[in-house]
Amino acid sequence: MTHPWHDVTPGKNLPAEFVAVVEIPSGSKVKYELDKKTGLLRVDRILYSAVHYPANYGFIPQTYAEDNDPLDVLVLCQEPLLPLTLVNARAIGLMTMLDGGKKDHKILAVAVDDPEYNGFQEAAELPPHRLALLRRFFQDYKMLEGLSVEVDDFQPAETAGPVVEDSLERYSAERRRGFGGSYRR
Repeated sequence: MTHPWHDVTPGKNLPAEFVAVVEIPSGSKVKYELDKKTGLLRVDRILYSAVHYPANYGFIPQTYAEDNDPLDVLVLCQEPLLPLTLVNARAIGLMTMLDGGKKDHKILAVAVDDPEYNGFQEAAELPPHRLALLRRFFQDYKMLEGLSVEVDDFQPAETAGPVVEDSLERYSAERRRGFGGSYRR
């Protein structure tokens, strides 16, 4: 069985363009999370708040972010994408959160093959209300669980590249070390 984190090539035009693996479709209230050991999706929780994911949410394969998970990506496109779908995406921005004291970067991307979104090069080109919705989701989605997060404003596309590169390098180093023995492969 192919493991979506370890066996999927992250892309050829890194760091600006990459393959994203969708975990959560746009519009969902179910927080699916990759089970790192098996490569299957696990239901982490049903969101407590009256919110839903405002974009397709997933990760870039073969990355390891500062929060010890694959690097998160929000992929804007016209349709909700099924979990474990591979989508060609291009970074248009970066949003950083502090969640449980750890930096939790979110790459904002557009689906390269979606004619409605593929013309956007920068987050700032999106309607301001769309950016406000995306940011507000992350400010609110854990509130009724009694948890709080700090959410920074969206940064330009150029700030996403170093975060992607750092996560790719961190993944390579961790894979050589065996992820501290906690994951097979």
